[in-house]
Amino acid sequence: MSATRLLVLGAVHILQPAHGYLVMRELSTWKVDEWANLKPGSIYNALRTLTKGGLLTEVREEGGSGGGKSVYRLTPDGDIEFERLVRQALWELHPWDPAMLPAGISFWTVLTREEVLGALAARQTQITAWLSANVYAEDGIRRSPTTPDHVIEHFRLAGSRMRGELEWTEGAARRVKDGEYAFRGEDFGSYFPPRPE
Repeated sequence: MSATRLLVLGAVHILQPAHGYLVMRELSTWKVDEWANLKPGSIYNALRTLTKGGLLTEVREEGGSGGGKSVYRLTPDGDIEFERLVRQALWELHPWDPAMLPAGISFWTVLTREEVLGALAARQTQITAWLSANVYAEDGIRRSPTTPDHVIEHFRLAGSRMRGELEWTEGAARRVKDGEYAFRGEDFGSYFPPRPE
């Protein structure tokens, strides 16, 4: 649910005021149905849940035969939760939830360049430690008399993903340091063409 919460809060943050279809359409252009397994029904459920939880406000627009559309905005608590989830996605490892990091990257521009570089440096350290610990987890599977031998492949797969993530993290840190993207407090105009009104 954390990746879903982050993606939906982030899309509303970017688009607000935004109706559900706009949020769904924007996220579908990011292919979230593939890498985050986020389907249209999940997006609408998340909008309702986040509204009930006080993280979004919902206002019905007037007009149309159906009585208008619901339009969503982040509440002050929603802003805080959104930023917390971006930080959680970047600063913490999620080896068994591969959607969290891409969800965080999607919105890392709400943080400063210095914080993103700090998070990437921390990731490198954490991944290296996780890979070392994973060797012992694999050994524990091999020695367990009740665990099927093939279960070790779960740990090998996670290890391969984490080695790939380590390589990506090192490259991303170089790109961020070299100024490839804009972050909080910087001029976004040089990175994005103006959107038509």
